[in-house]
Amino acid sequence: MTQAILIVDDDPAQRRILEEVVNRDGYRAVPVDGGEAALAYLEGPGGAEISLVILDLVMPGVDGMEVLKRVHPNKPNLPVIVLTAHGGIETVVNVMREGASDFVVKPVSPERLHVSMRNALKVNALTGELSRLQKRKTGQLTFSDIIAPSAAMGPVIRLGKRAAQSNIPILIEGESGVGKELIAAAIQGEGDRAGKPFVTVNCGAIPENLVESILFGHEKGAFTGASDKHAGKFQEASGGTLFLDEIGELPLDIQVKLLRALQQGEVDPVGSKKPVKVDIRLISATNRDMLQMVKEGRFREDLYYRLNVFPIHVPPLRERKDDIPELVAHFIRRLAAEEGKPVVGISSDALSMLRAYDWPGNVRQVENTVFRAIVLCDDEMLQVSDFPQIASMVDGYQEAAMPRAATAYAPHTSHPAAGGAAEPGSVYLPQQAQPQPQNHTLADFARSNFSDGIAITDEAGNVRKLEEIEAEMIRLAIDKYKGHMTEVARRLGIGRSTLYRKVREMGLEVREN
Repeated sequence: MTQAILIVDDDPAQRRILEEVVNRDGYRAVPVDGGEAALAYLEGPGGAEISLVILDLVMPGVDGMEVLKRVHPNKPNLPVIVLTAHGGIETVVNVMREGASDFVVKPVSPERLHVSMRNALKVNALTGELSRLQKRKTGQLTFSDIIAPSAAMGPVIRLGKRAAQSNIPILIEGESGVGKELIAAAIQGEGDRAGKPFVTVNCGAIPENLVESILFGHEKGAFTGASDKHAGKFQEASGGTLFLDEIGELPLDIQVKLLRALQQGEVDPVGSKKPVKVDIRLISATNRDMLQMVKEGRFREDLYYRLNVFPIHVPPLRERKDDIPELVAHFIRRLAAEEGKPVVGISSDALSMLRAYDWPGNVRQVENTVFRAIVLCDDEMLQVSDFPQIASMVDGYQEAAMPRAATAYAPHTSHPAAGGAAEPGSVYLPQQAQPQPQNHTLADFARSNFSDGIAITDEAGNVRKLEEIEAEMIRLAIDKYKGHMTEVARRLGIGRSTLYRKVREMGLEVREN
């Protein structure tokens, strides 16, 4: 899902120019007329979609400063870029004090605005992720921090919120990678144990001979190698929540001791002469059929019913595909910022392909897949060809699984020559082969948008092949810069190695001067 940027300006011509710049950078522009309209939009249902605000400071009625004062307290993490023709030090200090992320003096060049938008969104993505990690670490994560807009996740969230209001034992069921631990953390954060310890134990990752010691602790000298006293996970979680993931992996002898710990509210550390009282909220999780394990004698029946007091089933991602766009957008923002890549979104074709895939690894697989695609991507938008492994397994996309041969240099969401917005994620072909001046203003940019350029249709009026247009652009650029490939790559906005690969694929002969 393309990030939405709210443009607030009372000048229609300026709004249109800003809209073109935002769309050309791969974002979705949302223009509004003045401060009152901006406040109404941000406070309405569409406000949750806005990732950034470009705000004119001087406007009649509700001016930019008033918008900042009213928006920042309610949306402290929403970045705001202020535009004004008056760039005095006092003005800069005032707007930054009110919560602006950046301050740009008019007339501003598209390059300057591009950098400002990119930096603000990158900082916001990393700040948001840091906030989530901090909440999770301190036991304050809530269901509002979980990305689950699909109807299939509605019952999960409702049950989780209801369970959070009591101390009832919870068993979270679901396939690996669906987010069971996040649900458990949100239950803790919504209840009266919020802010208390949230201790996670993966029962399947503990060596069998260490399970008892890790869970219940041990005294010094209790066994060979026990050189110090160790408080187990139960004691670490006392006062808070203990999350036992993959609980079906516990050995039968440990299941007996776990049952006693739950019934008596105390644990027996290895080598200890007396039990230790603990006060924990237990949440367990499994990706197995626990009832079948009970029937087969691999899990104690009495412990199963002790754990399964309040079951919550988390559906797999293939049953809640409405979550995919939000999840993909979240991972793109976070991972692109972490990797320092210019990726800002995903094309509509690529997103359709991801929605058509079944995702056996669920949300964890989505994260890893987007991570790989961002590393592979040379452009600002992820394309089908950036997901070769997924494309090879989805009908209708197998050809795209082949190495990318030709892509547009600048994917955008509108075509200026058409005078209107296209479908979000569509590709805009640059109209002119000559490079844009590096210091032109927004007005220069608006005029250049409507100049003539490379023909995209043949003599019969049919659209030319993308490879032909791309090859022509490369030839013109090479001629323009006399074969200096470093400069050609810089002007085209691609890497030098990518340029040489395209030259080889197109059979062009180049001799660098």
